[in-house]
Amino acid sequence: MSNKKTARIAGLLYLCVVLTGIFSLAYVPSKLIVLDDPVTTYNNIKASESLFRFGIVSGLLCYVFFLFLPVALYKLLKPVNEVYAKLMVLLAVTSVPISYFNIQNKFAVLSIIKGEVFKTFTNEQLQSQVMFYLNQFNKGILMVSVFWGLWLLPFGYLVYKSGFLSKIFGVLLMLGCFGYLINFLGNSLIVDYSSLGVSKYISMPATFGEIGICLWLLIMGAKETKTSIKTL
Repeated sequence: MSNKKTARIAGLLYLCVVLTGIFSLAYVPSKLIVLDDPVTTYNNIKASESLFRFGIVSGLLCYVFFLFLPVALYKLLKPVNEVYAKLMVLLAVTSVPISYFNIQNKFAVLSIIKGEVFKTFTNEQLQSQVMFYLNQFNKGILMVSVFWGLWLLPFGYLVYKSGFLSKIFGVLLMLGCFGYLINFLGNSLIVDYSSLGVSKYISMPATFGEIGICLWLLIMGAKETKTSIKTL
């Protein structure tokens, strides 16, 4: 398979990851979840259960695409440096089972909403339970974000050194790795870190780097190269 075709397959997979990720992690929560208002959140999910379910399915699809994405990228970037390409795949794939396990928290929310558990609880208690599992889901996302960041370091390095992909995206991806790690440490160590308003700026390199390389791969593809495999 040519480099250009491999790059466009990787770009398509990346686009699927981005779109399903935005829908499940950003759009659906913005429509249903108010973190400091259990009553509104409970009522929103109960009234829009289908949207909540679509969010779950979208998240599961996102992780499936993310399982195949690094494999496609490995085939494209292995000639640049095989060791870093393997490390990239390992760090990316490690996040998938953690992410799948974390989705259980959303299924628990559905069980509460449908009255399948806690049948003797009051509405207030049910609402508290919904918020508990949503918070647990968010903590799981925080934990898996470590691997979402770490895989960007070898990926960004490979992009930068490839000679057939834009170096600026390689730099942004490597910076994005540290952005993820800084936000993880900030949320873990600093009370009300999210209220400081810095996390969205720290995450910008990763956002621009990932969307940028996704579109580059999908639209531009990659030049053919005779670069030999390098090892450490």
